[in-house]
Amino acid sequence: MNKNFLVKLCFSVLAAIISASPVLSAQTVAPAGGTTTTQVSTGSTTPASASGTGGPEAIVYDGKGHVWVANQFSNTVSEISTSNGALLATFNVGNRPVGLASDGSHIWVANLLDNTVMELSATTGAVTATIPVPGGPGSIIVDGKNVWVGCRENNSVVKIAANTGSILGTFPVGKRPLGLASDGVNLWVANNLDDTVMKLASSNGAILGTFAVGKGPFGVAFDGSSIWVSNFFSGSLTRIRPSDGFVLGIFPVGDGASGLTFDGASPWTANNGSNNVMKVNPATGAVSATYSTGVGPFAVAFDGTNFWASNFGSGTVSTSKPSASLATTAIAQ
Repeated sequence: MNKNFLVKLCFSVLAAIISASPVLSAQTVAPAGGTTTTQVSTGSTTPASASGTGGPEAIVYDGKGHVWVANQFSNTVSEISTSNGALLATFNVGNRPVGLASDGSHIWVANLLDNTVMELSATTGAVTATIPVPGGPGSIIVDGKNVWVGCRENNSVVKIAANTGSILGTFPVGKRPLGLASDGVNLWVANNLDDTVMKLASSNGAILGTFAVGKGPFGVAFDGSSIWVSNFFSGSLTRIRPSDGFVLGIFPVGDGASGLTFDGASPWTANNGSNNVMKVNPATGAVSATYSTGVGPFAVAFDGTNFWASNFGSGTVSTSKPSASLATTAIAQ
């Protein structure tokens, strides 16, 4: 059975949204969990040729020239060079890693099935701490001094002191919190099964507001003035005014809008069902560029110049970095 079909079946089959924006070329590299492969260009329509089975879901940039990928079915994380796309190392973590965050010095991993959060050295990949977090830890971010974890099974967020690993609080939220973002003062939580986003005070976890968004909110990002939410089932982005939750706009993107990031000027979304990544004009909400990827991209990260997307269905990572800058040797997964 087609892996893309399985990915979409987990959430629902969505109607494809056709974009008039240009379709650009992305490069695809293999992170971990399958056979040996070489890097290939996906072009505008050609699917990735890699056959990895690690199920990469989360991806994060560490600010030091590497992206890290969580391979949930092989219980590993992979480190990839952003300079040439080479796979540098793969490290064992907990059971079903689905969330990643970076504080610059450490990589934080949310392990869904063994209810732990791990801290890894960003230099060596060694596990420096393992913290029990009950309730199905999934999404994870670092707000500067605290780590926040969204727990999918008990509908809560957990606040952890980044410097000590101590749990500072557990706070109830909506059903199946998937996306997390910080605006510097408040935490924003996308409640996937409630079709809402919540605003919590970062200081004490108090709920300051609950706001309706699209169907199946998945990712959240802050652009410095607005909150953006990707809506998986609606195939859209919702832009929100942080002060009062007022909806500033709803904008169509691709099928299965999932992971969301901000590049300093524009939001980017991974469209799991459309097999692409889209860049959105923040002023108008119009799609300004579309990049084809591998099968079933779930998450997207930005390295300061290029995007990197984890392709759940094909076990690969796609990037907008030009092919001439990427390694062409085989990468052992």
